[in-house]
Amino acid sequence: MSVTALNAQRTRSEMDRMQEVFQSQRRAFDRDPMPSAEVRRENLRRLKAAILRYQGRLADAVNEDFGCRSRDETMLADIMPTVSQINYQLKNVRRWMKPERRHVGAAFQPAKAFVQYQPLGVVGIIAPWNYPIQLVLEPLATALAAGNRAMIKVSEFTPATNKTLEAMLGEVFPEDHVAMVHGEAEVAQAFTRLPFDHLLFTGSTAVGRQVMRAAAEHLTPVTLELGGKSPAIVSDTVPLDHAAERIAFGKALNAGQTCIAPDYVLCPADRVDGFVEAFQRRVSRMYPTLRDNPDFTAIVNDRQYERLTRYLRDAREKGARIVEINPASEKLEDVRKLPLTLLLDTTEDMLVRQEEIFGPLLPVVPYDSLDEALEYVRRNPRPLALYYFDYDKQRQRRVLEQTHAGGVSINDTLSHIAQDDLPFGGIGPSGIGRYHGKEGFLTFSHAKSVYVKPRFNGARFAYPPYGLVNKLIYRLFIR
Repeated sequence: MSVTALNAQRTRSEMDRMQEVFQSQRRAFDRDPMPSAEVRRENLRRLKAAILRYQGRLADAVNEDFGCRSRDETMLADIMPTVSQINYQLKNVRRWMKPERRHVGAAFQPAKAFVQYQPLGVVGIIAPWNYPIQLVLEPLATALAAGNRAMIKVSEFTPATNKTLEAMLGEVFPEDHVAMVHGEAEVAQAFTRLPFDHLLFTGSTAVGRQVMRAAAEHLTPVTLELGGKSPAIVSDTVPLDHAAERIAFGKALNAGQTCIAPDYVLCPADRVDGFVEAFQRRVSRMYPTLRDNPDFTAIVNDRQYERLTRYLRDAREKGARIVEINPASEKLEDVRKLPLTLLLDTTEDMLVRQEEIFGPLLPVVPYDSLDEALEYVRRNPRPLALYYFDYDKQRQRRVLEQTHAGGVSINDTLSHIAQDDLPFGGIGPSGIGRYHGKEGFLTFSHAKSVYVKPRFNGARFAYPPYGLVNKLIYRLFIR
């Protein structure tokens, strides 16, 4: 059998299995549609214990998939936030589950009203390759906290991590509770067409549109965590070393392969040279070498590496000034590493100004006034994140009020996503919906309105035949 035929057979087999697993999860949910708080907390405790048991193996697997993925970055950006979010859910899920009392109008007394949060059912999760642990397990933990079953379509670009995750989850949950699905585009498309009770997708805006179209067939509600071009705005007063160091960390983490990484810097025109010098100093201190440095992550695969080098070539050919930060002047192509690279004198017709970069390239765009910088942000698609560097509280407030972004960090990068009690999500082309914290619990729950009438029915005085009493009631309650 040819390789093509064998791959087609595997795809059909996985799609058949996917249908069977979905039906088994649906039946299992119907048998237990409202797991207790203790059952949910036990599921979370077992998941947390498994992550802690497997953390070393998971870090090794991610390193294998990337060719070089900093073990410390895997712990910092994959393992730690996932465990932290589970701890937060363990602490709060019992309180989140409690029915929430609501006001009853005087015309409907005596009665009571409340919102009951119940699980949706079977949740679909489509995870990307860039944080292949966190972006599988955080949505899973949130779905479990809300009492759901879950199917997870993992990225085909991280096979070693997927295999390790599947072994880990298989120790903790039966397939009718949590299951993983493997495969390429055809499997992913079939996955999005399943009649899930909710579908969460993390990935590009272009694919997000396809996911939403497929989900519409069954009116499946979606949460789309997308991306876009997240700006970092440097003010005219902030110390450049402060801004440069924090932007460098946010851009260098995972070699910029982060949906909320700073995508470009808006810098006062008279401070650009100073920012470039400060950025070079800070990066050189963090990464004095690159080639054999286990702290500096490689680009995940040839396809992504070629995309980034194409962006770089396009910018150079169109007149951009390239500042490559490679302190030891090492050859890096054969290890699939790209140095952090600043791009100056860029123009709107360059790919680095048009496309989400998702790598260690960083255009620096000069501006003459804060009004000009904010106008630039507003006239572009709303980003997933925005970063502003300024210690002046009045200007901070102005930036918050005059821009839209999924989330904001002021005088830092990335850190807002790690706050357990803050929701995470985009706006417009950078996403739809929220998860993390209580908002995640609400995303994966149905807020069911409940109105309860006692034996005495005061509303019967408003029943037909209508007459004087009805007129008095109208006058009383529409004032």
